[in-house]
Amino acid sequence: MSEDCLFCKIAAGEIQAKEVYRDDQVVAFEDINPQAPFHFLIVPLKHIRTTLDLTTADDDLIGHIYQVAGKIAHDLDFSEDGFRVVNNCNEGAGQSVWHLHFHLLGGRDLTWPPG
Repeated sequence: MSEDCLFCKIAAGEIQAKEVYRDDQVVAFEDINPQAPFHFLIVPLKHIRTTLDLTTADDDLIGHIYQVAGKIAHDLDFSEDGFRVVNNCNEGAGQSVWHLHFHLLGGRDLTWPPG
């Protein structure tokens, strides 16, 4: 855990969030600035700064994150309509919290490129 990391504090229960899923590897909660009717952040409990900091030791964790995304979409009944999983890496791509996280979006048409 990084002491000054917002997502580490949420994962540790020090800051409240509207959780939709939690297990021994990840926590998922509602985004505070939703861009779709369903917009959740899936965050590993392990502090990893960016996608560039992943190692082969994290391979199973990343697979698990995608499985969790599918489970949440299924459980909340938006999987069949389609959903998007997004990871932003570094400031130029829109990363603003320096803890690896994935956005799960659904509940509306998600055009490409995003607009």
